[in-house]
Amino acid sequence: MLKIGLTIITIIILMISISFVIRKRKKLGFTGFKTALTPICFYLIAINSIILVWLEKLGLLFWTINIILLFLAAYFTKFFPKSTQKES
Repeated sequence: MLKIGLTIITIIILMISISFVIRKRKKLGFTGFKTALTPICFYLIAINSIILVWLEKLGLLFWTINIILLFLAAYFTKFFPKSTQKES
């Protein structure tokens, strides 16, 4: 029962988050695939974790994949446009 509830909540939150990210990217005018790779890596971590909960095996493999995706997400932040802050 816990697995089903956890999976449903995670999928609902993922759908809301993906729609928010898409709207935010359109609003800010971000185009291109490279700037979307960081959120994609984070979403893959969440999906990978759902799979890990259901399979209950191969924990080391899934954790390794999660760490690799986390490093990739950090690497792809360099493709974000530079933000400009106004000084007061």
